[in-house]
Amino acid sequence: MKTRFCIVASLFFLVTVCLTPVFATEDDGSTVKITSPEQGAVVRSSFELHYQVSKGSHGDHVHTYLDGKYQKGFQGMFHDVPPGKHQISVKVATHDHDVLAASDSIEVEVK
Repeated sequence: MKTRFCIVASLFFLVTVCLTPVFATEDDGSTVKITSPEQGAVVRSSFELHYQVSKGSHGDHVHTYLDGKYQKGFQGMFHDVPPGKHQISVKVATHDHDVLAASDSIEVEVK
């Protein structure tokens, strides 16, 4: 009986303490919209990215990705992107860098 209680108590602890913050911050009301370039735009190898963000209860900043790779320290300008089609994503993140549900993605073609 004690063992069963310990297992149930441990599971309850894991769910409420460890997993709740992840689920609680996933959709916090943040929004983000890429405003330039437009979806499907043809761009040069260096181009600016513009977006609008509204931070929800846990939103702190955004993470920018090029072809799924995080662009640490991104300052709004891509440089020397090779020719071809590329996906750009912007995702709202918490102070601790956990990505929230709010995101927007576009595809551009570099000529």
